[in-house]
Amino acid sequence: MSEHLMEATAWVLGDDVNTDLNCSGKYLPGKDEAYIAAHAFEAVDPSFVQRFKSGDIIVAGTHFGINSSREQAVHILRRMGVAAIVAPSFGRQFFRNAINNGLLVLECDTAGLPNGASARLDLQTHTFTVTPSDASQPPITRSFRALPEAILAILREGGLIPFLKKYPNWEVTA
Repeated sequence: MSEHLMEATAWVLGDDVNTDLNCSGKYLPGKDEAYIAAHAFEAVDPSFVQRFKSGDIIVAGTHFGINSSREQAVHILRRMGVAAIVAPSFGRQFFRNAINNGLLVLECDTAGLPNGASARLDLQTHTFTVTPSDASQPPITRSFRALPEAILAILREGGLIPFLKKYPNWEVTA
């Protein structure tokens, strides 16, 4: 995660995208993460993985990551190079697994955002701006609540385990 600013392509998924859609149980056990990542979201959008590039942002609808506590779902997203996921709401176990594994997840209104558009995520100003490819359309800016400093510290270190190795007493020093 860069310090404050991220620019990437935003790929839109719908509501209720559960963890089986990015980390299908039909491939577990037996297939490695690279294989599963190559098939992520194929039930939602068969061409998603071919268009998605490492460093891009997933823009989802409500309840992203519902129905499972499997950490593998986050591992697959990390393997794909997902820089962040922006959605109005997340499955709570997924949200915590994402933070624990160093994946930035932000709650934000995503209604009407265009697919495949340029996006700018600013953690300092708490804004997510998507610029439609149609130049006659103005950029769309949405605000999100700031993440607590403790969560940002975990994300900066790449997840909870790296954070605790560096700060075993949970005390971040300046």
